[in-house]
Amino acid sequence: MTLLIVLLLAIMMSSMISAREQRHYQKMVHADDGEEDNEQPDNYSSSSSFDNNYVITWGNSHVSYLYQGQVIQLSLDIASGAGFGSKLHYGSGLFHMRIKLPPKDSAGVVTAFYLTSSGDNHDELDFEFLGNREGKPVTLQTNVFANGVGNREQRILLWFDPTADFHTYKILWNQHQIVFFVDETPIRVFKNKNNIGVAYPSQPMQVVASLWNGDSWATDGGNTKINWAHAPFIAWFRGFNISGCPVYDSNTMPCFISNKFWWNRERHWALNPNEEEAYQAVKSKYMTYDYCSDRDKHLIPPPECPQ
Repeated sequence: MTLLIVLLLAIMMSSMISAREQRHYQKMVHADDGEEDNEQPDNYSSSSSFDNNYVITWGNSHVSYLYQGQVIQLSLDIASGAGFGSKLHYGSGLFHMRIKLPPKDSAGVVTAFYLTSSGDNHDELDFEFLGNREGKPVTLQTNVFANGVGNREQRILLWFDPTADFHTYKILWNQHQIVFFVDETPIRVFKNKNNIGVAYPSQPMQVVASLWNGDSWATDGGNTKINWAHAPFIAWFRGFNISGCPVYDSNTMPCFISNKFWWNRERHWALNPNEEEAYQAVKSKYMTYDYCSDRDKHLIPPPECPQ
């Protein structure tokens, strides 16, 4: 009888621990309202394997699972590329992916990480890496769509070789601002200017990554095409935990206004002084194109641009 009681107690304790671990894991994967010291974990790739939060959306035969799903490899050849997306849609958060880009000659190849809603009047926040001939730099293009309106491209050259190792690319999205980060450096800020009539992304968005043929426009304006003799082109992705507020209908307002999500708190309403300094340095040293300065496109700068 004593042995039976001990066994029953052990089973009960194991179940309690398992349930507690599961709750802790769910908080890490989605919204964490814990201490600020724990807001942004140093190792973005350790918390979640691919299948917990993502599914393959196209090009299944061009996807490889590495290290028990801790790394996903997408490949592009003349037959197909590939892509994956999050199982859920989100209404705010800090979304990230660690990416290693295709090496050597990748002209015409586009590696993308972005948030997007559905429909014609969609919202979208883009990282697009535009490949180049071997020895020439990859261009990072960002774009912001709100209510179906885009054409807000900015392009920079990176200060490192993004094909040599993994780097973290992040999008902070709350009701005050959208910030694109490369590692810890902000490279783009899109402020909420609804008060002057500028649409601001507010629809539930899915997290998406893909590798595809963009040689109609991506390199030298489409004049440099993919050299298929160098296929397959391969990109690697890791870091599949998601710090976001899940949305199960069309209403993102609770995700915007709730202070329990750390990314909605006041310290994330604007860049801090160190971030602002780094951001200005990127704009002055590495930016190669800004739609705000393109007078062929806009005789008068759009209202969200510096006047």
